Amino acid sequence: MKKSLFFCVLFLLVACSNDLSAEELKPVAVHSSYFQTETNWKAPVYWKVDLKDEFNDLVHDILLNDFGYFVEQSLDEEKLNQLANDLASQIDTPMQNPRITSDGNVIPGKVRVVLSEQELVDQLQILEVGTKEFVLPVYVTEPSVTEEDLIGIDQKIIGEFKTYFNPAVTGRSVNVKLSAEAISGIVLGPGDSFSFNQTVGERTRERGYQEAKEIVNKEFVMGIGGGICQTSSTLFNAVDQAGLEMVERYTHSKEVGYVPAGRDATVSWGSPDFRFSNPHSYPVLLQSQVNVERGEIKVSVHTHQ
Repeated sequence: MKKSLFFCVLFLLVACSNDLSAEELKPVAVHSSYFQTETNWKAPVYWKVDLKDEFNDLVHDILLNDFGYFVEQSLDEEKLNQLANDLASQIDTPMQNPRITSDGNVIPGKVRVVLSEQELVDQLQILEVGTKEFVLPVYVTEPSVTEEDLIGIDQKIIGEFKTYFNPAVTGRSVNVKLSAEAISGIVLGPGDSFSFNQTVGERTRERGYQEAKEIVNKEFVMGIGGGICQTSSTLFNAVDQAGLEMVERYTHSKEVGYVPAGRDATVSWGSPDFRFSNPHSYPVLLQSQVNVERGEIKVSVHTHQ
């Protein structure tokens, strides 16, 4: 009985060796997460990596064995770029300098947080097989202005402009007031840039904006947030007077009545935008005042004595 069992096992071993040699059965590493025999590709091994965002104390885990990350035996750079872009949309936050409220209080600034997308892609492509944890290349920049820099910053006016609107047009009045409040108290350090769209944000009903007339393709049409171009145009004339540097500005497709011809700055969520920067060696403060009863908006630019 024992001899029969022995010869049976020996026969099976010999038969198997005739189909595939021992050398062929030995896996050969081709990529850190791929293995193959000489006869066929095998699926990637299970490989999960915890991507640590140490600044926000968060962990984003990914499966690098997911077929979507591979083209043949290499990591797909396009997929990794998309991964990096998705992570950046969750991590990146713009720098905010400290801000002064209308009653004189100071709102602390916020650091700028940026994920280096290209660095992340490059490092993932050479990541050692089996790595379970990876620290994301996140960089932090402190605000360019400190709270101490704000002391006395409202003492000197270097630019000021005033425009008027019809207070009986409720929607327009509300929109001008809301957008003016959004830009008031902003502090720009030397070299800092300002974006009207980024600062004011999207104009929606949920945020309080109302329907009012706006100019589209040389025609007046009703739109949510109509009238905010008066805020951006008033701002443009004030900062231009203060010697700030224009980065992006567009004029309306037809003249508007609240500023001289060619002295307007049209804006729309997404594009066009109104952007400028501070070329001075000192910080500047933007302030706005709106009197809805008189139909008046004033924007001024301040700095130290």
